[in-house]
Parts: sequence; C-alpha cells; structure tokens
Amino acid sequence: MTPLWFAIIGSLLVLMSLIGFAVTRWPVSPSMIYLFIGLILGPMGFGILEVDAVRDAEWLLVAFEITVLISLFSVGLKLRMPFSDRLWRLPLKLASLSMFFTIGCLVLLSHWLLNYSWPLAVLFGAIMAPTDPVLASDVQVREPGDKDRLRFAVTAEGGMNDGTAFPFVFLGLGLLGLHELGPDLSHWLARDVVWGIGGGLLVGAACGVGIGRLILWYRARREEPVGLEEFLSLGLIGLSYGLACMLHTLGFLAVLAAGIAMRRLESQGRQPLREQADVLDSESPQVAAPGHMLESVLTFNERFERIAEVGAVLLLGGLMSNGYFTMHGVIVAAVLMFVVRPASVFLVTPGSRTTMRQRWLISWFGVRGVGSLYYLMFAIHIGLRTPQAEALLPIVLTVVAASITLHGMSATPLMSLYARRHR
Repeated sequence: MTPLWFAIIGSLLVLMSLIGFAVTRWPVSPSMIYLFIGLILGPMGFGILEVDAVRDAEWLLVAFEITVLISLFSVGLKLRMPFSDRLWRLPLKLASLSMFFTIGCLVLLSHWLLNYSWPLAVLFGAIMAPTDPVLASDVQVREPGDKDRLRFAVTAEGGMNDGTAFPFVFLGLGLLGLHELGPDLSHWLARDVVWGIGGGLLVGAACGVGIGRLILWYRARREEPVGLEEFLSLGLIGLSYGLACMLHTLGFLAVLAAGIAMRRLESQGRQPLREQADVLDSESPQVAAPGHMLESVLTFNERFERIAEVGAVLLLGGLMSNGYFTMHGVIVAAVLMFVVRPASVFLVTPGSRTTMRQRWLISWFGVRGVGSLYYLMFAIHIGLRTPQAEALLPIVLTVVAASITLHGMSATPLMSLYARRHR
C-alpha cells in the first residue's frame, strides 16, 4: 500500500468519524458515500483505484469474504430469541421459500431479457437472490432481545440466506462444468444441500457452545470477567469457518450458528453462575459475566464490521468506475426490488402476525450487497470463463449499486416514520 493510500483511507475514516452522527439523520447511508468515493477514485475519476474483477478476483474474494463473515457473526450475536419463539418462523420462510421463488424469477428474467444460457442464468439467480446483512444495519435489530417483527425478520433473513444460497451457486457452477454434481444431482443434494447446510449449522453451534462455555467457566472464576473480546470474536469466527470448510460444509452458516449459540449461552449461563455466586446479586461480576462478555464482543464486531464495509464498498465503487454499468442492470434491479421481492415476501407472510406496514417494509428492504459480490468473485476465482464473467459483472454490480443507493436514501426516513407510528 502506497503512502497516498494511507492518506486517502485515513482521511476517509476521519471524515466519517466527524460526520457519522449527522449521516444517521440524513437520507444518505455511509455506504452511499463510500460508493461515490470509490467511483471518483477509479478510472472514471482520478484513476487512483485500479481494480479488475477478473485479474484481481482472488484478493477481491478474500476482501468480500472477510466482510461477510464479520457481519454474519454480528447478526448471530443479535438474535437472542430461542428457536421456539414464533419470531423465527417468518425469517425461516424468507430464507427458504422466498429465496427459492426469487432464484426462479431471476433465472427466467436473465434468460429472456439478458440472453443468458440456462446454466449461467441459474448461477446469476443464486448470486443475486440472497439479501445482505452488511448493508442493512439501519434496519437490523437495535439490540439483542429486540422483538420487533420487521427488524428481526430482516436481520435473521440476511444472515441465513447468505448461506442457504450457496448450494444454488454450486448448482449453477456445476451446470457450467465447474463443480461436480453427480448422477441425477445426487452429489449436489447429499454434499452441498443436506450435509452443507446441516453440517455447517452443527459445526458452528458446537464451536459457539463449546468455546462459550469454556470462556464462561474460566471467567466466572476470575476477578475480572471481561477482557480481550476482540481475540474471542475473531478467534471464534476463524475457528468455526475454518472447521466448516475443512469438513466441506457451508462456512457462512457455521459462523452465523456460532454467534447464535454464544448469544443463547447468556440466558443459560446466568442462573448457574448466580447460584454459585457468594452474593446473590444479579449485577455481581460473576453473574453478569455472560451478558457483559457478549455485549463487548458484539460492540467490537460491529465496529470492525463498519471498517470492513468501508473497504468492500470502496472496491465496488472502483469496479463500477471501470464502466460496469448497464441499463439492463437497472431494469433487472427495478424488477427485482419492485416486483420479485414484494411477491416473494407476500408469498410467505400470511399467518405471520405482521402488520401490512411491516410486510411492505420487509418487501422493500431486501438489500443486495457484499454477499452477492462474494459469490460473483467466488465463481470467477474457481474458473468461470472470461466471456461469462464479463456478462455477469455489469448486471450484478449495477444491481448492487442501485440497491445501495435506493435503500440508503430510504432507510432513515422510512424507519423513522415506522418507529413513530409503531410506537
């Protein structure tokens, strides 16, 4: 990294620290600012940020991968509700039935409108179907235990479908000859769907529960129950993701499950610690250790997530500055946001105990972002041919940029209005 880049990134971070509070009240999201700066730093502007999606796919993949992993762990730590709670029913439907519906619609749209082959259309549908937990922070749960149905549904959906879309990415790659599917899709169903999803959740839950219990057991016997949460956060992300990938399961789901499992230990760990404490005070350090520890981990993770978001969206701006913008992408973005997404949400919301206002807001806040960029770089990295990559790039980048812009402009006023009326 050159001294110029140190100065640019340092200036951007200082700028955001100065205007960050004001941005929360404007119809502008921080991601919109990062995107604009990336555009003017790229070839379209000063030519400082030169990044090529095909040439630099390997390190772009790592950059987007780290950003998604940090965000997924944060999402898991925010989801405090037990699985027996009815709140989980809607996001589970959104991450499965709604996503399947969205993939099908995008396959048909890209085949007919963009003249993609059926295999490439399947890959495109899988890349664009999942909603994003990274760029939807304004709509996510504000604190662990938030029972608002809108916030909980958007948060949990963004965490889950970033993992459940992966088998369909493998399906598209397999149809293109880049992944083994087996006879009659048998390998894909057994390895990528059943074992990939189930194994990923098991690995992540085991890591979260095991490490969480070990840390609580150790810190309950110390005078200072909290410390070095950044090591715990990054360590658990790396451990759960690494083990899941080594076992050929879905690492994204493992990281999400690890965060959820650790958060569930808060309520499970308080009572035994309270019974062991010499003074039966709910605020004693030993008894309060689980909550304090997890809140510290979440605080660190959210701050790290914001920094990773800066880099990811700057890179998106740099890619867009290469001329990857097309009116076909605008059409796809409009159909996805105004037709497909609402239809997919209203398909599963009957009986969900959500108000009509909540359903419309859930249907609007289907943010597309860094998860889609990761899947695209993953496909390019493992061997997607350059003509196919060049066909996907302008559409995917245009849709993500349109989502950042429209959702960024609307998030603050819509959520402020929702909060006033809901209250």
